[in-house]
Amino acid sequence: MRLTQGTFSFLPDLTDEQIRAQLEYCLQKGWAVSIEYTDDPHPRNTYWEMYGNPLFDLHDPAGIMKEIESCRRTFPNHYVRVNAFDATRGWESLRLSFIVNRPPHEPGFALTRQEGPGRQQRYAMRAYATDRPEGERYTVVEPRTRRGTTQ
Repeated sequence: MRLTQGTFSFLPDLTDEQIRAQLEYCLQKGWAVSIEYTDDPHPRNTYWEMYGNPLFDLHDPAGIMKEIESCRRTFPNHYVRVNAFDATRGWESLRLSFIVNRPPHEPGFALTRQEGPGRQQRYAMRAYATDRPEGERYTVVEPRTRRGTTQ
């Protein structure tokens, strides 16, 4: 399962050089950049945790790349994304958002169906990651062994 959210989501992961080029584009446009992370990537979970403060006054992509790398080191088993916000009057919205880090294993989502009255069908998505407590969602747990058997 490969999570597809944001710009470039159907392309292979961007290299650091490609990320830097996108950051240069954002800065040339005068957009403020922020970095966010999560271990619950459900499509309706739009409020990820912010890593540090928005980088309003940076004019060099190297500073943003340094923050991205710091976030990657701090949360290696989380999704990390970059957002670019346009504060221009009349726009005042997110203009670009893309993932710059993924956990080594992406467990995916379950689609559940409920039968309702009159043949009504209701569908819901649930992230497999949320089966585990926060902070443990993307860690690989080795099975415990007892007397030579796997539990």
